Amino acid sequence: MAPKKILVVEDNEDDREILAARLKRLGDFVISTAGNGKEALDVAADARPDLIFLDLRMPVMDGYQAMEELRRTEWAGAVPIVVVSAHAGEEDKKRALKIGCNDFLPKPVTEDASLQNLLRKYFG
Repeated sequence: MAPKKILVVEDNEDDREILAARLKRLGDFVISTAGNGKEALDVAADARPDLIFLDLRMPVMDGYQAMEELRRTEWAGAVPIVVVSAHAGEEDKKRALKIGCNDFLPKPVTEDASLQNLLRKYFG
């Protein structure tokens, strides 16, 4: 069976690399990364990820816009999207859920248990 593909979208390079490294430690995954929403659309179109971790507040194109665009595509309509944000208040969460996110992961991601639970949820 081919390894699952995960896309990590985060404008902070350190946060992006830390999350990608944690995911690599937790399983045999192919990890792609992007630094903003526009780049995420391009990377996702090529990589066709099975799961996306997406920051909401980014330059060029924010996570909300990227999520809207992804949900409009035929191939990404059902791909699980986990919003990773340090500032996701109730209004942010409602807006993200309405657009199509599946879960929330608060930043900073400091423990592997949260990631393991999400990976089990979406990959079995």
